[in-house]
Amino acid sequence: MRRLAPTFGPAVAIVAVQLILFPVPAGQWFRGAIVGGLTALVALGMALVYRANRVVNFAQGDLGSLPAVLVVLLMTSWGWSYLVALSAGVVAALVLGAVVELVVIRRFFRAPRLLLTVATLGLSQLLVAFAILLPRLWDVRLLANRIDPPFDLTFEVSPLIFSANDLIALVVAPVVIVALAVFLRSTTAGMAIRASADNADRASLLGIPVKRLHTMVWSASALMAFTATFLRAGILGLPVGYALSFGVLLRSLAALMLGRLTNLPAICVSAVALGVLELAVAWNASSPLLIDPILALVVVIALVTRRRTVSRSESSQASTWQSADEVRPVPHELARLTEVRAVRWGLGVALVTISLALPHLLSVDRSLKASAVLIYGIVGVSLVVLTGWAGQVSLGQIAFFAIGATVGAKATSDWGLDLTLALAVAALVGGVVAVIVGLPALRVQGLYLAVTTFAFALATTSYLLNRRFFDWIPTSRIERPDLLGVIDIDSPTGMYYVSLGGLVLVLVAVRGVRRSRTGRVLIALRENERSAQSFGVNPVGAKLAAFAMSGAIAAFAGCLFVHHQQAIGEGPYGPGQNLAVFTMVVVGGAGSVPGALLGALYLRGTQWFLPSDWQFVASGAGVLLVLLVLPGGLGGLIYRVRDLWLRSVAQRNDVVVPSLLADVRTESPASPPPVEPEPVLTEGRP
Repeated sequence: MRRLAPTFGPAVAIVAVQLILFPVPAGQWFRGAIVGGLTALVALGMALVYRANRVVNFAQGDLGSLPAVLVVLLMTSWGWSYLVALSAGVVAALVLGAVVELVVIRRFFRAPRLLLTVATLGLSQLLVAFAILLPRLWDVRLLANRIDPPFDLTFEVSPLIFSANDLIALVVAPVVIVALAVFLRSTTAGMAIRASADNADRASLLGIPVKRLHTMVWSASALMAFTATFLRAGILGLPVGYALSFGVLLRSLAALMLGRLTNLPAICVSAVALGVLELAVAWNASSPLLIDPILALVVVIALVTRRRTVSRSESSQASTWQSADEVRPVPHELARLTEVRAVRWGLGVALVTISLALPHLLSVDRSLKASAVLIYGIVGVSLVVLTGWAGQVSLGQIAFFAIGATVGAKATSDWGLDLTLALAVAALVGGVVAVIVGLPALRVQGLYLAVTTFAFALATTSYLLNRRFFDWIPTSRIERPDLLGVIDIDSPTGMYYVSLGGLVLVLVAVRGVRRSRTGRVLIALRENERSAQSFGVNPVGAKLAAFAMSGAIAAFAGCLFVHHQQAIGEGPYGPGQNLAVFTMVVVGGAGSVPGALLGALYLRGTQWFLPSDWQFVASGAGVLLVLLVLPGGLGGLIYRVRDLWLRSVAQRNDVVVPSLLADVRTESPASPPPVEPEPVLTEGRP
């Protein structure tokens, strides 16, 4: 029994909770088991990728969406038969998985696993964009299309009527799962994948073609994702975009974590149990949105109760974000030069002048857009503190942003507080909530922390801050009260200056933190946590401080944003915004504050000037391009240009600056050639 408990224990507990709290008739239970079996295919594909690459693939569901959309288009627009279109979809899925591995994943073969995890976020957005844009080739629009079954068959399990699509899913899903088990245990390639999972370098030395196996794994995982998505489309329809991605992703992540990432039987039965729980909650609850917080709670419990012991391969992987280059100040040898001081003062004066004059040069709508860039720049700064300095990847920053917006709106509209007090209260609440989230989250590291914060964000935006469940959330127009009771800010120009002032305040605060012992400790923990601990640093306390600062800054920005928008909408706080904000910081440069502002300008600019369908392309391509070519982001590029200019200044002024690698190499004078002694003449001899 003890051997079976880790495998079947979580699933039994979930089903027990469902039977007690959410009882359903047999038909609904049966439908939940079918849907759970399809989710198991996605989760098993994620587990297969994790075994091969040691990475949680956030693009797993999207690998199946693109071929599924292709099949639906072939059937509806070109009139292909079910079997022919399905065969084309299978081939497309296999090719897509191989192309993704060869073009994207293999580029990160030697990179830290957390960096590859972030690359899958960019890949997810690209695949979503392609799935949305693909129907335009046929000039059609897909919206929750349900695939017709290939033959007529109906049967009843009271009170539901099931079709041939349900029967196909009921048969195909177990067959694929059994085939995967046989492949891993009985074939040479499967055993090689298992052997190379712990140490790819050692496997390569033993003659195992590791990279070729990785291509095979990604093709197989794409095929499993396509199978699940296609069969799900026959039962529940095929919504295109993040509506499908986040739903499938959260359920797959929950099953993956319950199976501890590598226990395939546990992942499979947990996914089936979660499918039953999902439809049981939808049957009993007033809103299906309750399933997100319940699944998020399952993820958190699974991670918190996870054993702290990890395998040798896991412990050898970097657990913090180390892609950000450390920004160096201007060397003191050059800072005193007149040329450098003049340029610094000139740029500073120009920046201040442009910032103050900008709202008077722009139209009303563009002035509001400029204010939004400043506010999102503050959100970016919050992630610089947490990710760029502390090295902790959070995919739930929008949750703190939404908390700050809700508390700030409540403070001014219902409590009658001044905006300055509302900002302080929102920041305080955001910091406290961040500490509460950080306490259990810090039991895990790296990609596990990213999963935890992502689950928290989904639970927060879908339930905790949803006015359908809580009536205290303001629904009326949010007025902009006079600042300090005397300064009118109820205009685009006034809001711009308030946003600018908030950004300056945050920049001054984080600059002080970076120069303090706390900032140095965070950088030390990011680079080498064990070494920092040997010097008496408390890693949990330092990381909680980073969480608190990051949450407070994001909530501060949320309070500004809700008064900027004058309403609490759902769009700015949706699940996709968590990934958009994180990728914004990666594109801008997670290690620099100016990079956060450039990333905010990049994100908002794509939203202003690109159609909604193309925004995913810009965001996903930007992340992959930065990770592959420019790890320091746009901010790092600026500092590289600055250092090139400083090197030229040092050379012109004959100044030696070791930190810029511009030392003047002086050759020692060449020693004179040795003088050969003259021959000595001795008597009687020449």
